[in-house]
Amino acid sequence: MSRKTVLSSARLPPHLDERERFSPWQDIPVAEIRSAEYDSPANLHFEAIEATAVGSAVLGQMSGPVKHATRKASNIANDDKDGYLLMINKADTMLSGVHAGREYAVGRGEAVLVTASEALKMNGADSNVWTNVVVPRAILLRAFPQIDDRLGLKIGADSEALELLKRYCLLLESGSPLASADLITHATDTIVDLIGLATGAKGRAAELVGLRGLRAARLEAVLARIAEDFIDPGISAQSVALQLGLSVRYVHDLLQETGMSFSERVLELRLQSAHRMLSHKHSDMRVSDIALTSGFSDVSYFNRCFRRRFGYTPTSAR
Repeated sequence: MSRKTVLSSARLPPHLDERERFSPWQDIPVAEIRSAEYDSPANLHFEAIEATAVGSAVLGQMSGPVKHATRKASNIANDDKDGYLLMINKADTMLSGVHAGREYAVGRGEAVLVTASEALKMNGADSNVWTNVVVPRAILLRAFPQIDDRLGLKIGADSEALELLKRYCLLLESGSPLASADLITHATDTIVDLIGLATGAKGRAAELVGLRGLRAARLEAVLARIAEDFIDPGISAQSVALQLGLSVRYVHDLLQETGMSFSERVLELRLQSAHRMLSHKHSDMRVSDIALTSGFSDVSYFNRCFRRRFGYTPTSAR
């Protein structure tokens, strides 16, 4: 089941000093995300932090006057965390720093991917608000083996994938906790795919997009072949599959996605062809000839289908 942890400085006892207020604020990211050393102005209150666990992923909302945050080799050794963290800036202040040998600076709505397995420096301001999306290293690497190439690179606020990820995380955080194992797995996979798309990483999501593109191209080829050969009485899913180098089952599956089967599509094209020819004012062809020309080998069958499709007989269409 997914779970949520919330802490707000407004809920803490008023007699606590700033260090005592800071301690529980820091405990949540240490437990849920990773340990780091935070530095903040002594006269400013920490505000709030939320951590929502969705399966093995953690969605964190943090706000507070963090001037500097550093994850050193000692922090890495102490907590042994190595997951990836997508940091999304939600305030007008700039979050900047150094990670994986790259300098980064992200403004409102922008994001950067970092990993807990490497040192990190982050500079903030007197008022910061940001989102953390944390995914275990093994899971993100399995989906995107080259994800480390995207560390420390800014993701623009205009990224559609990033915007969709923000909305999806908000939905998960604001809704009721997920109890179904299947839904939790689905939610985690969706988060992983959107991180990959937002960062531009190559991996499972990119492959899926490619497969969808290939499938669309093959469907287009099948439809074009049917449109070209529908008047042939011998046309069949088998003949189309053979011409395009596809399996018959695959052709049927592609057409099923359009809501019209192979035979239904061929019949519709033949009826539309016959209707156009019958409606032509200068056509002197007999109805039987038009039926044959449109691909029908049985005139009686043509008459029945035409009337069922258009509500009147072929003769009445003239």
